[in-house]
Amino acid sequence: MDAAGLTGRLDWEKQGLLVPAVVQDAATLRVLMLGYMDRAAVQATCDTGHVTFFSRSKQRLWTKGESSGHFLELVSIDVDCDADTLLVLARPHGPTCHLGRTSCFPQAPANFLAELDALVAARDRDRPPGSYSTRLFEGGIRRIAQKVGEEGVETALAAVAQDDDALLGESADLLYHLQVLLRARGRSLEDAVAVLRERHNGG
Repeated sequence: MDAAGLTGRLDWEKQGLLVPAVVQDAATLRVLMLGYMDRAAVQATCDTGHVTFFSRSKQRLWTKGESSGHFLELVSIDVDCDADTLLVLARPHGPTCHLGRTSCFPQAPANFLAELDALVAARDRDRPPGSYSTRLFEGGIRRIAQKVGEEGVETALAAVAQDDDALLGESADLLYHLQVLLRARGRSLEDAVAVLRERHNGG
């Protein structure tokens, strides 16, 4: 990432050589925290791939996770229209908040499907005993695909029967099993969303 290009686009004089940086989870889009960056923090963030701030209390550069190990892995940085605020997308490695919470904003909204996808990925990786997801993964692709087919048919039947409660319930089942199927093939729901996004942008 071009740190020089970023720093050159920012209006450093407006706020005393510091700019606020809003950090979002790249997967769920949940707002994780707000910090401040100076030129050196932007440079360090781009150079190391770990989101780094200028600590106003410590009066020095501070890399999130330097003591806890809960780093924020940089994905991208964007500059707002007034050139005085940064939007940082990152992958959190552990809770962001010093209170042990995912976000410094307890009620910050997020994309639940992305959170569920991360949970499904963890179930595939860890295979905890007693988990329904574990049973699905251990049953193999054919069994998972069969479940997706069953849920697809049940969703369609609920729609034809005009039973909204059943339609919503079966749709939820279908989405979950589709996530498991994608993960079993080494893909994710975001990969499918990327195809939709490409079609939308191209059409």
